[in-house]
Amino acid sequence: GPAAEAVAAGERRMLLKLAAAAALVAVSDGAFLAPAYKPVSVASAPLSPVPTQRTADRSVLPRLVLADDRIAEPEAPAPAADATSGGKKKKVFVLGGDGFCGWPTALHLSDQGFDVVIVDNLSRRKIDVELGCTSLTPISSPETRVETWNELTGRNLRFVYLDLAQEYDRFVQMVKEEKPDTMVHFAEQRAAPYSMKNAACKRYTIENNVGATHNVLCAITESGLDIHLVHLGTMGVYGYGNSGGKIPEGYIDVTLPGDRQKNILHPAYPGSIYHTTKCLDALLFQFYQKNDKLRITDLHQGIVWGTNTPLTAKDERLINRFDYDGEYGTVLNRFLMQAATGIPLTVYGTGGQTRAFIHVTDTCKCIELAVKNPPSGGERVEILNQVAQTARVRDVAKLVGELTGAEVQLTSNPRQEDAENELDVANDKFKELGLDPILLESAAGLFAEVTEISKKYVSRCDKSKVISKSYWNKDRASVAAEAKPATV
Repeated sequence: GPAAEAVAAGERRMLLKLAAAAALVAVSDGAFLAPAYKPVSVASAPLSPVPTQRTADRSVLPRLVLADDRIAEPEAPAPAADATSGGKKKKVFVLGGDGFCGWPTALHLSDQGFDVVIVDNLSRRKIDVELGCTSLTPISSPETRVETWNELTGRNLRFVYLDLAQEYDRFVQMVKEEKPDTMVHFAEQRAAPYSMKNAACKRYTIENNVGATHNVLCAITESGLDIHLVHLGTMGVYGYGNSGGKIPEGYIDVTLPGDRQKNILHPAYPGSIYHTTKCLDALLFQFYQKNDKLRITDLHQGIVWGTNTPLTAKDERLINRFDYDGEYGTVLNRFLMQAATGIPLTVYGTGGQTRAFIHVTDTCKCIELAVKNPPSGGERVEILNQVAQTARVRDVAKLVGELTGAEVQLTSNPRQEDAENELDVANDKFKELGLDPILLESAAGLFAEVTEISKKYVSRCDKSKVISKSYWNKDRASVAAEAKPATV
């Protein structure tokens, strides 16, 4: 019938994508996933690592094989009360769960007792090939990651290779069959510099990000299921310092002509194509909540720093990715890597840009809090500012320099932005839910952890990739071509 034909067509599309992906991306454990949407299932026998040789360009992590002496699977810990409903585990789809924030979040929710399914098209790994720059840490394949986690914990984390922006029919079929309680949506191209690199990157970012988000919303609506969507947004939707005061959480009080008081969605002021997609997401959320009564939480997150969480640090095969390059490396991680490898800290412009920061461990905790505290049916989109604190970039560089002895260097700013800005952000909602965030001034131990990782994998660093080659416009490129770095 039509349904079977749609499934068959979806499988054919996926096989073509797998063939293309296999030609593009080499991952340490071979193929991405078996055909059809069905998640990878883990062998019932325990797994043990065997050593493999190192290649010239990257570390190959141990491949997993069945142990000769089979023993019983470890007993999984009992799930937390919030992770169950009527005695049944709540199911969470982590869309984009192979990425920098998605992977540790998937482990965190699994550890909390949720039934977690990762959905990812591995686009970030493919972009590594495109940019000629891999993660500083040698991340293992998604299959190995999942198998390792399940081996260590007795959980049943699963992985599905699927392109949300391109494979709507497969995705909606999966939603109807799996019936998730919650979807956590990370599945978007996440780097502002990459989104501004060239016309192809701009078009891909719009098509992938907005297409994926809209397909998720359509799938929830078509399924008829009461699914809570938690979306990872960005503080960049607000702009930086243009509110004239503290940035509220999503909505702002305004006075309209005729002295009419209104509480409206905060005006959008994006600074890149990437940030623009998050603004478009926010408008889609407003429509689908109003029109279809979807339950949606949008988290406007600051710059994420750090590498491992306590869970990704359990085994080297679980290690999180670490982007250090100018296109994907977040500013604090990039500073710590530069300090560890003897490269001057590159501060764009005057370093007077004020930004919001949050450690990756707190990202996981915030997602957990959002999952466990959904809005009620019919309530407007819940918006929370997912930040720990704000700081000027030059002050962050100074802090890293004082801790490591690294030289700080001012360089031309590739971005079209104000040289200096203030940023005051409200983050009361997460604090009321119990978040006690990690702050930069008390994070010397975590700085040391990132520095140690940088030193351990320094042989994987391509120093030519550290400075961003993505210019916001021709004027910024011209200024950069003429400018010379200045040591602070």
